[in-house]
Amino acid sequence: MNKLSLGSVQFGLNYGIANQSGKAKPSEVKKILQLAKNSNVDLIDTAISYGDCEKIIGDIGIKGFKFVTKLPDLHKDCVDIESWVEGKVKSSLRHLGIQSLYGLLIHSSDNHLNNSGKKLINALNRMKLDGLVKKIGVSIYDPNECEQVMKLTRFDIVQAPLNIIDRRLIVSGWFSKLHSEEIEIHTRSVFLQGLLLMPRNKIPSKFNKWSNIWNQWANKLEKDNLDAVSVCLSYPLSLKGVSRVIVGVDNLKQFKNIILASKEKNKIEDLSFMISNDVKLINPFNWKTL
Repeated sequence: MNKLSLGSVQFGLNYGIANQSGKAKPSEVKKILQLAKNSNVDLIDTAISYGDCEKIIGDIGIKGFKFVTKLPDLHKDCVDIESWVEGKVKSSLRHLGIQSLYGLLIHSSDNHLNNSGKKLINALNRMKLDGLVKKIGVSIYDPNECEQVMKLTRFDIVQAPLNIIDRRLIVSGWFSKLHSEEIEIHTRSVFLQGLLLMPRNKIPSKFNKWSNIWNQWANKLEKDNLDAVSVCLSYPLSLKGVSRVIVGVDNLKQFKNIILASKEKNKIEDLSFMISNDVKLINPFNWKTL
């Protein structure tokens, strides 16, 4: 099985700090999906909040993929949560042109921790019982969320950020725990929205606070003649407990490079100098405040 999973946010939104081309055109999306199919990348990660992404994929009509989608945030005034979830799921299935989802995730664990959390989880389990969804899960932003989330139900999938800078999932011990409980771990942000692939002189000045990291990273790549894409991918792909490594792409050329890089047998580099716990850096949600 190919561990790579195709992230699709760029198909529906203008996304990513290194994205120079904006939202991908449907013609480009079609080529990307065809390459995915030819390369045994059989899982597509999407979300209802990714603009018209699901509809664009469904209109292309390429079959044979598994899909994981994420629910949007639950409004506080939502009364009938089960009907709301069922409506969202059926809408996604209709847009994608499929009969069932491989995975349905809660996009934010905040939805668990409010008063509606139990009802929301019951609704997810109902979708599973009805055969509309094979697996249920949650997307987290910080491993600390696992403590509360895992008390509420038995999830099948946990999606979390993991890259050479952000190793909180490993260090916290939650990676080992999730793996030991046979929960699928889907990692995202392998390139930190493309920041890790930008040439040193192209990194925006608002990241100057971490110049030491960027300088050492650039020096390491140049000195050892390393490819940034290969090095970034080799870290999560080498971890036995990782089920999927989600990669988002802006265009076909980029995806070709990722496919090729993922096949390279790289020795794992010592990149401990890259590790940071600074949430202003490792969580892209905080970049707008820099």
